Parts: sequence; structure tokens; C-alpha cells
Amino acid sequence: MADKLNVLVICGSLRKGSFNASVGRALPALAPPELALTPAPSFANFPLYNADTHAASGAPADVEAWAGAIRAADGVIIVSPEYNWSIPGGLKNAIDWMSRLKDIPFKDKPIALQSASGGQVGGARMQYHLRMTLTAIDAQMFGKPEVFVNFAAKKVDEKTGELTDEPVKDIIKQQLAAFAKFIKRVKV
Repeated sequence: MADKLNVLVICGSLRKGSFNASVGRALPALAPPELALTPAPSFANFPLYNADTHAASGAPADVEAWAGAIRAADGVIIVSPEYNWSIPGGLKNAIDWMSRLKDIPFKDKPIALQSASGGQVGGARMQYHLRMTLTAIDAQMFGKPEVFVNFAAKKVDEKTGELTDEPVKDIIKQQLAAFAKFIKRVKV
């Protein structure tokens, strides 16, 4: 069998009990055998991006570690909530840091998006904004099938944090299988 494709999983939420973290933790068991999924380092301690500080001191070590993990991956899956109809501030700040590094980590990187929210649209507005942001820095955006986990409180076990909804698991399996093919097609 060919080498596995290394895929980094970024959770856009910093909340311990995040529905998106629950979805992210479920991915390895739902992935096809050719994908090896690894959680990304945290972006929780990234300072707000400031070009003056960056020019004076360079990128902080945790920013460089996150960039290195993205560069080393064959593809990236971002699982994120929607905050105020858009990208959570912490995730957007992390992407802003990446966009200012000399060798932009997301450039030409295959990216798939997933989102979970308590509302009816399942984070769709966030995915639209995130897709625009990542396209601006030349990421290779995966299309369909899309994963929007709506009414997430009914689909994640409150006590264990485990994703329990079988139809959601099925669409995730379909997306991951299609994403593996996409990575192979666009990988340089």
C-alpha cells in the first residue's frame, strides 16, 4: 500500500467542550485507511497580529510551530464554529499570522472545511468566509461533499463529548474519502 497522506486537523474553537472539537476527535475513526489524521498544535496563545511587532521580533515560536505543522501536512481539515456569522477571531488571527510568513504555509495546501453549531445552518456562513480568506492566500479549497453539523447539541453526547449522529458520520466518511482523492489530485 502507498504511503499514507498526513492530514492536519485544526479546530477553530478554543472551548474545552466545543462541538467542533468533538467532531475533530471523531475524524480518525471515520477516515479511509489512506489518511493519517493528526490534531494541530494550539493557536490559543498567539498574540494579535501586528506587522510592527512581527518586523521587530519575528514570529513567536508557537506561530512557527503551527506553520511547520501545516507545511509538513499533505492536507488540512479545519473544523470550526461560527461566531457572529463569521470566522472565530482566534482562528482568523492564526490565519493572518500564516499569511504574513515568508513561505505561506497554506499556499497550494489542500483544505477541507467542516463546522458544527447549535443553530440551523451548521456554520455555513463561517465556511463561506473561511473559504474566501483561504482562497486569498492561495489554498486549494476542496468542494463537495460539505459537512455542516447543525443542532450539534443533539448530535454530540453531552457527557462523553462523542459524536453520536450516524447520518453526520456518514457524510463525514464521504467527505474524507473524497478529500483523500482531492489531495492526491492536487498534491504537487
